Amino acid sequence: MKRIKKGDIVGRLSYNKDIFFIVKDIRDKKNVLLEGVFVRIIADSDISDLELINQKEINQQESIIKQGIAKEENRNGIKTVTGKILHLDGDKRYSEKSSRYYQKMGINAVVKNVPEKRQPQIVYSLLEYYRPDILVITGHDGMFNKKHGFYDIYNYRNSKYFIETVKEARRFERDYYTDLMIFAGACQSYFEALIQAGANFASSPARILIDIMDPLKVARKIATTDEFNYISIEDIEKELRDGRRGIGGIGAKRKDEVTRQIKIDFYNLKNYILLPFNLINIYL
Repeated sequence: MKRIKKGDIVGRLSYNKDIFFIVKDIRDKKNVLLEGVFVRIIADSDISDLELINQKEINQQESIIKQGIAKEENRNGIKTVTGKILHLDGDKRYSEKSSRYYQKMGINAVVKNVPEKRQPQIVYSLLEYYRPDILVITGHDGMFNKKHGFYDIYNYRNSKYFIETVKEARRFERDYYTDLMIFAGACQSYFEALIQAGANFASSPARILIDIMDPLKVARKIATTDEFNYISIEDIEKELRDGRRGIGGIGAKRKDEVTRQIKIDFYNLKNYILLPFNLINIYL
């Protein structure tokens, strides 16, 4: 049997190789750190439970992903002028795929590969610099114990970083009198805590794996929906692999370019008072 090393694509025999992982670190034979190749999950495994995945199987899965992206492109059709997206992703490979997706869909997006634990430290300055309308906070996550501890933050690998990043983003929003739509989370993330922290949409209500494209689909829907519409999870769930089991939320208003430039919230009087400052910020 071929020796497993860092960077290999593997499956777990005890799970019938249902998920393809990349080996991120081999701490010892009993503790191998894995990250999902096609889903946003982190896991540990005994090295004896791992088996290499052949290239043919990998190509088949990649083909399925590409077909899904192609369907999205066909659905979108003509490129649209949209609100601006800032996408923070803890995975370099997913960052590159996300950037290509936004470009193909004609969406105005900036994608940054930022490790999950650094996202709370850097998000405020990135928001100051890019001034987006939509913020996507994602990467990899997972539960240490899938049967217990649903409401224990210490049972999640990266949810605490996503939560702190959401809080920092809302602090920026208050400081600059702006209005952000936020998606946050990855596979099995602490959904309720993310919503409580201030996310409009988050994963994962049923603590399941989410598709790598799900955060992007949510952001695209918000960015390209007709003016003045309010987007709820009901408007998005059919486009998501697992619907509301994977992603839920409280909803958000659409974010087209015109809305972004004017910066008026008709339901918030303070924006009328501070309108000149908002307009100055736009054209500087």
